[in-house]
Amino acid sequence: MRSVVELRYFAAAADAAGTRSESLEASTVGELRALLLDRYGDAMARVLKTGSFLVDGVVSRDDAKALGTRVDVLPPFAGG
Repeated sequence: MRSVVELRYFAAAADAAGTRSESLEASTVGELRALLLDRYGDAMARVLKTGSFLVDGVVSRDDAKALGTRVDVLPPFAGG
């Protein structure tokens, strides 16, 4: 079931989206990924290739994972 998800974008993800937050309808991480790639193209593809999603505060790279109410889109991190 699709639901409205609050998205928050950070660093390069915010640059790729041109915004720091928005709401979209999606049901899984995979569906969200496809929506973001369709909407923001190559810039977002570069971020998502090595970035990650935090689904209600828990990292998920599983496309079948159901979405919660908030997803943070994070670019890859450097350092340690």
